[in-house]
Amino acid sequence: MPNSELSIESVFDSAGLAGEPEFVRAFEHTPGTRVDFGCGAIRRLAEHIRDLGARNVLVVTDPGIAKAGHLEKVVSLLTEAGIRSNAFDQVIANPTTKCVNSCAEFARTSGIDLLIGLGGGSSMDTAKGCNFILTNGGRMHDYWGHDRASKPMLPMIAIPTTAGTGSECQSYALISDSDTHAKMACGDKKAAARVAILDPELTVTQPRLITAHTGIDAIAHSLETGVCNTRTEISVAYARAAFRMMFPAFITALESPNDILARGRMLLGAALAGTAIENSMLGAAHSAANPLTAHFGIVHGEAVGVMLPHVMRFNARDSKISKAYQNLTGFSNIDELATAFGDYLKAGSMPTSLKQFNISAADIETMAPEAAGQWTAQFNPIAVDATTFRELYTRAN
Repeated sequence: MPNSELSIESVFDSAGLAGEPEFVRAFEHTPGTRVDFGCGAIRRLAEHIRDLGARNVLVVTDPGIAKAGHLEKVVSLLTEAGIRSNAFDQVIANPTTKCVNSCAEFARTSGIDLLIGLGGGSSMDTAKGCNFILTNGGRMHDYWGHDRASKPMLPMIAIPTTAGTGSECQSYALISDSDTHAKMACGDKKAAARVAILDPELTVTQPRLITAHTGIDAIAHSLETGVCNTRTEISVAYARAAFRMMFPAFITALESPNDILARGRMLLGAALAGTAIENSMLGAAHSAANPLTAHFGIVHGEAVGVMLPHVMRFNARDSKISKAYQNLTGFSNIDELATAFGDYLKAGSMPTSLKQFNISAADIETMAPEAAGQWTAQFNPIAVDATTFRELYTRAN
């Protein structure tokens, strides 16, 4: 059994951040989500639900999370507290409009007053998407963009069981059009989770490859948001703390999955990176990743991971951005950082090039303009277009 002696202070101490308050305390702002972090935090779920005035909840999750026993644990906690619950456990990876519609239809028959997103980013995004349609009607396309929900939305509690997307601290849901496969970023402050329960013990059950995929994605979030063209002092502070918390913990979480301190650092770091995204945005690595997933089914973490070293080297051609990477990570130059990141891909049994996916020159010609058209492309610190992505894909191949 993992050691349950974990606190936010021990996580910050182990990351070397406790004595440097500028990382987390040298600014004032009001985050949209209350974070409850610590081993056993899940046991306070009923308390949070009562605080939000809810009595009948819908748990949104996927079959793998249910199989791992997390759904049963949550339902048991709710039953013991006298809180009614139903479960939609058919979430799919990279949730589609069809999946969200099915969840919303299920929710309509349940008379719920609160949503729980349990699992990875797909579960939380599906819960957010369901919330849009259930409370405001229409279809997901109506909310593509920002602040397009005119009516109040139900409160939501996010319970991540992976350390990856940081969706628990974001107001956006990424939903793919079932027909065109286009990824729609649908955001509204009302869609953000009211409470994020970060319990590292829930992440111990992650398979090694999931730990690798989600961990690389979370680290990539800190690296992209920390240099994007909408970065602020607040977002950089979160991104810097996130990177320095996660980067030393990643290998330990892979090799010693019951190490609760490493799990805690990865989970809290992912949430900090998610908060950084909420206060800024991402960049070209995520833009390049989406067509790879849409056309070749490459797992998101792998797609982002294989592209990021090339994006970082491209961005670092600008001396100011090179300095921003250095200040963010502590690495003396971009080659050291990109090489270290590549070593992490190898440690996680993840590809370091696109060769294994048999991507042709014609495929690159198809994907390049699609990547340039992705929403996150406009936030890359250096302007990118189809020609840029053609170069990036070719280098990665």
